[in-house]
Amino acid sequence: MAKETVLVVCPGRGTYNAPELGYLGRHHAGSEWLARFDAMRGEAGKETLSALDGAAKFTPAHLRGDNAAPLIHACAWLDFLEIDRERFEIVAVTGNSMGWYTALACAGAVSPEHGFAIADGMGINSQRHEPGGQSVLVLAGEDWTVDPALQAEVEAAMARHGVLPSIRLGGMLVVAGPVAALDAFEKDLPPLSRPPMRLAGHGPFHTPLMQQSSDAARAQFPADWFDQPQVPLIDGRGKVWRRFESDREALWDYTFGHQILAPYDFTAAMTVGIREFAPDRVVLLGPGDTLGGAIGQVLIARKWMDIASRSMFTARQGEDPFLIGLGRPSQRSIVIP
Repeated sequence: MAKETVLVVCPGRGTYNAPELGYLGRHHAGSEWLARFDAMRGEAGKETLSALDGAAKFTPAHLRGDNAAPLIHACAWLDFLEIDRERFEIVAVTGNSMGWYTALACAGAVSPEHGFAIADGMGINSQRHEPGGQSVLVLAGEDWTVDPALQAEVEAAMARHGVLPSIRLGGMLVVAGPVAALDAFEKDLPPLSRPPMRLAGHGPFHTPLMQQSSDAARAQFPADWFDQPQVPLIDGRGKVWRRFESDREALWDYTFGHQILAPYDFTAAMTVGIREFAPDRVVLLGPGDTLGGAIGQVLIARKWMDIASRSMFTARQGEDPFLIGLGRPSQRSIVIP
C-alpha cells in the first residue's frame, strides 16, 4: 500500500499550558532522547524537563522562555520520532516562530542535540531585547474569513502608532512594539470579534527590537552546527530549503538574523507547504493544538480541497481529518502506532 504524504508542522511558544502539564510523562516516559535532554539541562545547572513536566501544579515558571522553549521543543521532537514511517512519508517540515528551531532538527538540518541546545539557548536569548511585547489580534470572523477592509484599518492603526507585524497566523495577526505604542494602538483599533490579547512574558519577537537576542545567538551557536536538510524545510518567509541546494552558512544566517528580527509569516509557510507539496495530510506536532485554528484559516483562505468556511473545515475534520493534531488523543492514534 502506498504511503500517505504528510507536511509536518512544529508549534511555537504558547502551546504548553496547564492542560499540557505531564505531556512528556504521558507520551514519552522512558524515552532515550528525553533522558539525554534532561542530562544536558542538568549539566548546565537547569531544572530537568522531566521535573518541570512532572510538577504537581502548573506555575508561571512553566511559561518563562527558559523553560517553555525546551519543553515545547522536546514534546514536538519526540512526537516527530513516533510518526509511523511505514505508513507516512514526510514530504516537508515547517514551524511557527520558535517552532523553526524544532523544524531544523526534524528536517535534519541540525543534529538532535544541537536542535535542543538551540531551542534551550534561544529560550534564554529571547529574553534579551529592548522593552516591548506582543499582542494577538483576531481578524477572522466566526466563519474564519478575514474582511480586507478590516485588515486595512488595522494596518493603518499600526502605521499611526509605530506598531510592527510580528507573526502572520492565518486569520490572526500578532503585532509587537514598545508597551506605550501597543497601549495606544489597542485603543485606536476598529471593533474586532475579540479584544486584543497581550501575551504575558513575551518580548517584541520578530522585530528589530530583538537585536540583542540576535547578537547573542550568533555568538553562541556556530554555523558548523548546520547542514543541508534531509527533507524540504519551509521557513518563515515561505522559502524552501532543499537537500543538495541549501547553503549551511545562509541557513545559519537566516535562523539568527531574519528569523529573529523580521516578521514570521506562518501563513506564507503553510501556503507554500500545501501548494508545492500537496500533502495527503498535515500533522501538527504536540504539545497542545492551538495552532490548529490558524492552519484551518489558511486552508479556508486558499479554498484548499474546496474548504471555504469554518463549517466545511469542521465537517471534513469530523469525517476524515486532513489536519491531525498530535495534542488531540482522538487524532494521535491516526499516525502514531
